[in-house]
Amino acid sequence: MSGNNYYYGDNVNMHGGSGNTGIVKNGTSGETDPALRLALAELIREVRELRDQLPQPSAQLIDESLPVLAADAAPVQERHRALMAVAAIAAAVGAVGQPVAEAANRILQMVSGQ
Repeated sequence: MSGNNYYYGDNVNMHGGSGNTGIVKNGTSGETDPALRLALAELIREVRELRDQLPQPSAQLIDESLPVLAADAAPVQERHRALMAVAAIAAAVGAVGQPVAEAANRILQMVSGQ
């Protein structure tokens, strides 16, 4: 039963020793929608400004999330997790974080097709 297998990247299985070709590509296609790329760039700029106003544990979580947000072809699950973390931190700090929370939520809607 394969119900407990999760793939977040390429998955290669080889059965036998000859004639094996192909790779199952999981994650993104490697192309980011230009509107999404622009929205992410703006979010990253805003997050970097907000980061300096955060307590250390929140700043550390932001630091862990930024590379995923900046990656052109981040796996969907990782990008979603990073956006959720940024949105939650921004919402928790109140008015100063509101623009970041709103931007992260807009991007979450973009990537989920809503």
